[in-house]
Amino acid sequence: MPRETGQFLLVWAALLALLALTVATSFAPLGLLKPAIALLIAAAKAALILWVFMHLREQGWLARLVAIAAVAWIALLAIMTQTDLATRGLFPG
Repeated sequence: MPRETGQFLLVWAALLALLALTVATSFAPLGLLKPAIALLIAAAKAALILWVFMHLREQGWLARLVAIAAVAWIALLAIMTQTDLATRGLFPG
């Protein structure tokens, strides 16, 4: 078996394990920790996909920097959206 095929199988198995962990977390009584744990698991899945299937490990520093900047931009937009939703109604007028 070629090295690349073996690595793809390992990543596939890791993604399936993370999927099982996501399903198990959805049924666990974790209270307010449930969304945070689900986001961490989703981030791990996304990191695996970016690193292996989008070949970021083979790219230079500029492509990695652009990928990090894209993730940071999406996180900033999500934070700003949540801030807007959380503060609606606090400032009448």
